[in-house]
Amino acid sequence: MENLEFWHKANIFVHVASGLIALLLGVIALTAPKGGKAHRKSGRLFLYFLTLVVATGLFGVLIFEVNQFLLVITVLSGYNAYSGMRVLKNKTNKINRQDILAALFAVSTGIYFLFYIKSIGMIWSPVIIYATLGALFLIILYDLLRYLIPADQYGNLWLYEHIYKMVSAFTALLAAATGTAFDAYQPHSQYLPSLFGTLLAIGFIAYFYRKNEQRAKKHSIEENKTNISDH
Repeated sequence: MENLEFWHKANIFVHVASGLIALLLGVIALTAPKGGKAHRKSGRLFLYFLTLVVATGLFGVLIFEVNQFLLVITVLSGYNAYSGMRVLKNKTNKINRQDILAALFAVSTGIYFLFYIKSIGMIWSPVIIYATLGALFLIILYDLLRYLIPADQYGNLWLYEHIYKMVSAFTALLAAATGTAFDAYQPHSQYLPSLFGTLLAIGFIAYFYRKNEQRAKKHSIEENKTNISDH
């Protein structure tokens, strides 16, 4: 039992330390020039440390039987980061078996927790529980339905997906941290970081959408000038 307690504490230490490092790397990735070396490197490291957070979170729930709602937040953050990096790598909505399996694993975790709620009762704020589950199910639903979008209409959606998912991964991790550290201020200590992340993602998406529209307009004007000069 003492040996198990040691590993439990070690798992908590790695989980918390990895989470704090991931949050710091997330701040760097969000504030660094997008597409630059610092942004790419901090983004990759964020994903590595988030993987540690997810792994230790799974150990905590499955082996040490800690609060199982943390599993849902961890899976939400981990799935968003995974999907956000995959869409950046592929830049397409072609059907991929690996991504479908990841989505099914994430949604099965959420469904499992719904049954878990019924068996133990509502131990956390319903606002936080259902909002988190809803966010997880909605992003997975979108990921499965986006395969139906015609390839010629998908365009730059991969960029906006990447932005939303990576910001959401960061703020889900932040919400888990603030919700745990400031337990007396729940549900505000959890939904406020998520609200901030949603507004931040919308701001980034609007900025890059406008930038892409201006670039496309400029390209169209230059193309028209070229056609006129050819004639």
